[in-house]
Amino acid sequence: MQTLSHPYSSALSSLNNRSRSSFSRITGPARIAVKCGYGFESIYGFGSTRNDWQSSCAILTSKVDSLKSSHAAKENSEAGGADHVAAVNGHVSNVTNLNLVKVDKKQLQPKPLSISDLSPAPMHGSQLRVAYQGVPGAYSEAAAGKAYPESQAMPCDQFEVAFQAVELWIADRAVLPVENSLGGSIHRNYDLLLRHRLHIVGEVQLPVHHCLLALPGVRKEYLSRVISHPQALAQCEHTLTKLGLNVAREAVDDTAGAAEFVANNNLRDTAAIASARAAELYGLQVLADGVQDDPNNVTRFVMLAREPIIPRTDRPFKTSIVFAHDNKGTSVLFKVLSAFAFRNISLTKIESRPHRNRPIRVEDGESEGTAKHFEYMFYVDFEASMAEVRAQNALAEVQEFTSFLRVLGSYPMDMTPWCPSSCRRGGGGDD
Repeated sequence: MQTLSHPYSSALSSLNNRSRSSFSRITGPARIAVKCGYGFESIYGFGSTRNDWQSSCAILTSKVDSLKSSHAAKENSEAGGADHVAAVNGHVSNVTNLNLVKVDKKQLQPKPLSISDLSPAPMHGSQLRVAYQGVPGAYSEAAAGKAYPESQAMPCDQFEVAFQAVELWIADRAVLPVENSLGGSIHRNYDLLLRHRLHIVGEVQLPVHHCLLALPGVRKEYLSRVISHPQALAQCEHTLTKLGLNVAREAVDDTAGAAEFVANNNLRDTAAIASARAAELYGLQVLADGVQDDPNNVTRFVMLAREPIIPRTDRPFKTSIVFAHDNKGTSVLFKVLSAFAFRNISLTKIESRPHRNRPIRVEDGESEGTAKHFEYMFYVDFEASMAEVRAQNALAEVQEFTSFLRVLGSYPMDMTPWCPSSCRRGGGGDD
C-alpha cells in the first residue's frame, strides 16, 4: 500500500534512511524536527523572521529592476547613432560605436526570486496538493475532496506522514479526522497537533455510510472473517449480528485498505467494511448497504496548512486552543472556563490529554505523605473568531491562569446542511 502518490514518494523515502522508526508499509521520518518559517511566540502573533523574509524579497525585486535598467542601457548604446552619448571609463563621449560585443540574452543569469515567485499555493482548492491518511477510497479522501474539490489528493499511510508532507512542502494541505460522533476523539491526531506547527484553517463534517464488501460471487454464508478499521467494526457490531454473520472481526489500518487487501489477495472467505467508492475502485460487490448501527454518525475532519488564515467576523468561526495549568490549585480549570462563560462564548469541545513532558506531578505533604497527580493538556474548541474582541479578552484572561497556551487555529465553521448517512452514499467516517 503506497502512502504517497508516485511523484512525491521519492522525497519522503530519502528521509527514511535517517529515521529510526518505520511504518508497516510506507515509512515516514518520525524524528525530524521541522519548524515553521516564522515564529509563534505570542497567542496569535508572529515572530520577526517573516518580516525579514519579506524585506529580503523586496531587496531581490529592486535588484531585478536595476538589472533590467542596465540591460536596457546596453541595448540603447549598441543601437546608438551619431548623436548618441556613451560613457567610457566614467567619461561622457560622443562615440557612435564602441565595438561592444553583443550579449546573448540566453546567456544572462537567471532572474532572482521575487515575492510572487515565493507566494503560497493558491487557495480554494485550485491545484492544491492535499494529504490524507489511507488509500484511495478512504473516507478521508472523500473529506479532502469536499474541502478542496479541485485538489490533487495524496494518500499517506500514517497520520504523521501527512503532517510531515505539509511541513516539508510536499503537500500544501492535510485533511485529517479528529473526532467521531460515536467513537469519540482520534487522540493520535490531537497529540500530533501539539507536536507539529501546522495551523487549522477549516473543518469538514461528513456522515458515515458503511458497506459490507466481498469478491464478486461470494455469498454471506461463506464468510468467516470481516476486516476493517477498529471504529468501523465497532460501529457495525449490531448490524453484523442481525445479518446472521458468525464471523471473526479483525482490525486493520483503514477501511479502504481492508477492501484493497481483500481484492489483492483474492480472499473469498473475507469481507471488508468500507465505502461504496472503495467497492468500485477495487472491483468488489456490495453484500449489504448501510451496515452502520446508527445513521446519525458523523466524523469531523480538520484542514491543516503551514500558515494560519486571517480571522473574520462576517461568518461563523471556530477557534481551537490547547493549554496547561500552572499547578496553582484545582480551581484553575473552572477559572479558565469562566473566562468564556462570562463573555457568552459557547464551548463545543473540551478534551484532556496527558502532558508528555511532565506526566506526573509529585507533592510532599508534612503529614499526608507523598501525593502523585497526573498532569494534563486541555484542548478546547469555542465558537468565536480571533478577530472578535471578546475572544481576545477571553484568551488574555486564560493566559493569566495557565503556564502554556497556544492557538491551533481560528477558522470558518462547516455550515453545510447535514443529513443522516441513510440519505447519502460514500460519506465520511473514520479511517
